[in-house]
Amino acid sequence: MDLIRMKNVKKVYKNGVTAVYDLDLTIEKGEFVFVIGSTGCGKSTLIKMLYRAEKPTSGIINIGGIDVAKLKNRNVYKIRRKIGVVFQDFKLLERSTVYENVAFTLEVFGIPKAEIHEKVLKVLDLVGLKHKVKNYPNQLSGGEQQRVAIARAIVNGPKLLICDEPTGNLDETTSLGIMQVLEEINKLGTTIIMVTHDTDIVQRMQKRVVLLDSGRILKDYEKGTYRHEAI
Repeated sequence: MDLIRMKNVKKVYKNGVTAVYDLDLTIEKGEFVFVIGSTGCGKSTLIKMLYRAEKPTSGIINIGGIDVAKLKNRNVYKIRRKIGVVFQDFKLLERSTVYENVAFTLEVFGIPKAEIHEKVLKVLDLVGLKHKVKNYPNQLSGGEQQRVAIARAIVNGPKLLICDEPTGNLDETTSLGIMQVLEEINKLGTTIIMVTHDTDIVQRMQKRVVLLDSGRILKDYEKGTYRHEAI
């Protein structure tokens, strides 16, 4: 069953640059999809339109039955509740503990403290950081900080997790650890879209791969068919 359906999506910025051209893309529930391509190919624009940091100039973006493209700004929260986002630079609250960083997402929604406590400990256990609840970001390694960011992104049980270069600032060993965490999250039913430049990770994971070039889909590799040499 489709979770995401993009039809004839186009994005032209105010400076006249067209970042995405008439793009069609369908992603099913539970899929793990890599989006790759050279710098400036439209990867970031594509995912920003999914979580409505950018609006498409034209076309349809349907996520879980909601037409994101037509959402009024005051209703964007309706789709944001269904989506978790992980960034390259973590974006953690430096003066808050690991627990507080993850709990903050739920507090915004007014969820009872007892429920927040249960959910936070559960996701921190999932990412292997339950023993670090009282630590602050500056007491953690880069990989640990990214695991906190992932926990924060999934604590509300989103249907979709968008990862924007989540291993970009990490070494190879740490990156593989992050990918193992993401794979476990995917196995639990969360759909994952990950933008990356790391074709070695893409090769290793052997998931579905969407290759962009100049704002268009150059190739859509089925799961298990991507080869590094193809780029």
